[in-house]
Amino acid sequence: MTPFTEHVIQIIRSIPEGKVMTYGQIAALSGSPRAARQVVRVLHSMSRKYKLPWHRVINSKGQIALTDDESYHEQLFSLESEGVEIGLNGVIDLRKYQYHPEE
Repeated sequence: MTPFTEHVIQIIRSIPEGKVMTYGQIAALSGSPRAARQVVRVLHSMSRKYKLPWHRVINSKGQIALTDDESYHEQLFSLESEGVEIGLNGVIDLRKYQYHPEE
């Protein structure tokens, strides 16, 4: 496993309940600010194995990026069950819910 992947996993695990982080934010904190798509790859391939709270990772617009209906609603309901408010257009207020770990 690469150091980047290890950092991504560590950061995702650190996101507290009721908070979110963006793919790009996680990539930057992992040392590769332009590697948001690699964060997506890590989430896709390792969420189950490492029991990652994948539902707490959203896009930079504050939206759920998943497009298939079942996964979208699973993420939506998971976030709502943790107290995250989802706006009418599926937007999450990053000022209120974005997690900024100690750097």
